[in-house]
Amino acid sequence: MIQLDQINDQILSVLSGDGRISNVELAERVGLSPSACLRRVQELERTGVIKGYRAVIDKSKLGGSMTIFVMVSLSGQLREDSLSFERAMATASEVTECHNVTGTVEYFLRVEVADLGTYKDFHSNRLGILPQVASMTSYICLGTSKDERG
Repeated sequence: MIQLDQINDQILSVLSGDGRISNVELAERVGLSPSACLRRVQELERTGVIKGYRAVIDKSKLGGSMTIFVMVSLSGQLREDSLSFERAMATASEVTECHNVTGTVEYFLRVEVADLGTYKDFHSNRLGILPQVASMTSYICLGTSKDERG
């Protein structure tokens, strides 16, 4: 585990809120010189603490968007069952998150599609045909009051 000091914590906090901030402004906000700040950011990137930068897209602005949360139970408990399922989800463009969880199901998926017909196709023809899948329960998201994913 990587130990972070107070300045690195501040850098991460600022970058998580605004990944496009200039190094000069970031340095000013955390009280460092631009060169010292840049060295710290590069080290956080090198060690994998900062995994990358991305744009957060509001898909509803692009003409229709649905989020469905899907709980998936697998038919087997072997490692290969999980690995095969994860490989299938890695290639499914509709799946934006795939979490292996504890409890009554093995996986929790976040699926983002344009409409209900597109989800039905994914549910029936991608997820429903996997031999590892024993059951699926879908929850259609009606609204989101908080989403801090960066």
